[in-house]
Amino acid sequence: MLILQLLAMATMTLVESLRRKKRKLRKFPVTRNDPVPVQRDEVTVYTYGEYLYEAMLEAIEGAQHHVYFESYIWKSDEMGQKFVDALNRAADRGVDVYAVWDGFGNLVVSPKFYRGISKKVHTLSYPVFPVPWRPKTWGRDHRKLLCVDGEIGFIGGYNIGDLYATGWRDTHARIVGPEAAEFDNAFIDFWNQNLGRQRKAITDNPARTWAYYLLLHRNTPRIQVYPIRNMYLEAIDRAQERIWLTHAYLLPDDDFVAALREAAHRGVDVRIIIPQRSNHIVADWLSRGFYDQLLSSGIRLFLYQGAMVHAKTGTIDGHWTTIGTANLDRLSLRGNYEINLEVIDEDLAAQMEQIYRTDLSNCIELNEERWRARSWIAKATEAFLSPWRPFF
Repeated sequence: MLILQLLAMATMTLVESLRRKKRKLRKFPVTRNDPVPVQRDEVTVYTYGEYLYEAMLEAIEGAQHHVYFESYIWKSDEMGQKFVDALNRAADRGVDVYAVWDGFGNLVVSPKFYRGISKKVHTLSYPVFPVPWRPKTWGRDHRKLLCVDGEIGFIGGYNIGDLYATGWRDTHARIVGPEAAEFDNAFIDFWNQNLGRQRKAITDNPARTWAYYLLLHRNTPRIQVYPIRNMYLEAIDRAQERIWLTHAYLLPDDDFVAALREAAHRGVDVRIIIPQRSNHIVADWLSRGFYDQLLSSGIRLFLYQGAMVHAKTGTIDGHWTTIGTANLDRLSLRGNYEINLEVIDEDLAAQMEQIYRTDLSNCIELNEERWRARSWIAKATEAFLSPWRPFF
């Protein structure tokens, strides 16, 4: 049975990969949003890769003291090269530049591409395979950060590459102001925990304030700390009016499902946008095992059309917002190095709700009637693969 399940997943992945090569990219609605003042800071939300990359490259070009760059995937294409060139130029003019990427996430990227990074740039390729007796190597580095001069911080779901610039619907945030020090601290902690024998520690760790309106939550497998899951559960438990989530993959654990169902039962408008087809076909099939529970509880599911929606966001009751790297699956919530921004601000939440409405205009709602009308082959496939849900 195990062999048959593995063969089925491998076949599904291969077939979908071939289909994806023939599939044409389709335009989707986007919003170019203005910055939102949040207490002493300014937050700008990006929902289109080209706009985001323009802002990130501009920040790197303007750096005077340091640049901390971290990405799960960093493609060796035109956009990837633009980031290499920008980081190299910053290092050449005397800026302290650090770059981190995940080895596993970039297995298909030629090592030659990374050799193009200047020797003046401090680099770390997070190990492909974990070392069993070294817990700090467990989990992938799934984070996406850019920190510039302790004044600008970027965080969200966007990796670096041409496809993500125009073909994927994702969400990133830029923070300008004193709370950008939180981003520096998050990068520095990760860097200093993975020095090895050749790298030097970053000692210029900025002082941080006690602001509670803008917080960073970091999952750290090496010490078995996963606050992002608790952040979500606490926010869902507080919800009184609406919970609007957008996620690339929907594979929540039992407690998460129970929290959403309880919210729906007490009259909260619970909505989740997910891709009709994600970039991981097996994850799509596994996630369908949760649809019955969610739909029967009054939770509304919306399937994003024509593009991969890769955002990891939520907004609740017109007050609470999160934008980050963690998916609603076990790998993110209890496995990988992840980082999410949490903001309590009505103006930002209002903007996130407007973005949500824009995304809904490109969705088809999956209701109970439509879901139950799926073929018996689909139902059999879901049941056949269901034992693998706890591993994703």
